[in-house]
Amino acid sequence: MNDNALFLGKFLSQITQGNPIASIAPSSRWLARTTIRNIDWSTTRSIVELGAGTGPITRAIAERAHPDCRVLVVERDHDFLRLLRDRFCERPNLEIIEGDARELAGILADRGLDRVDHVVSGLPFPSFRKEQQRALMRSVRSVLRTGGSYNQITELALIYWPLYRRFFERVEFAFEPRNLPPSGAYICRDPREIH
Repeated sequence: MNDNALFLGKFLSQITQGNPIASIAPSSRWLARTTIRNIDWSTTRSIVELGAGTGPITRAIAERAHPDCRVLVVERDHDFLRLLRDRFCERPNLEIIEGDARELAGILADRGLDRVDHVVSGLPFPSFRKEQQRALMRSVRSVLRTGGSYNQITELALIYWPLYRRFFERVEFAFEPRNLPPSGAYICRDPREIH
């Protein structure tokens, strides 16, 4: 099964299974590159990707990360996990982890890390209930190094700006018109206190 068919099947099944997927197709290589374009790879030593799906952003990260940069990819869907492990098994600095993004601090602690330089997300964050959003942002805030960023892909350009401003002091939007549909990424810095 190709990536598009797998992704579409997951999207259609979300109604019955309650596992939201934000898109009917994987991110394009252009969106993947746009999502991580703010990252200074010369200084980045740890990065987490949440909700990798079929791995287009994972591939973009793997192509740019230095060998001494730890890349942790957290995914909970079994089909996506199997595919990601097959695709990236030869990358010694990249680990595919079955887990829930809201348990990020524990996932990192199990691997001897307490902070990371960047968190990149393909999760359908705006689709989460408010308490799930807060739980995820608490997790991100607890592990993100000062000066790091939370990069969130979206297919709805600028609509969710106020949502991300609730959780971060600084929010930028990077538009990618070559993706179908045209999409982009929120680049968020300086997490706010979450109550």
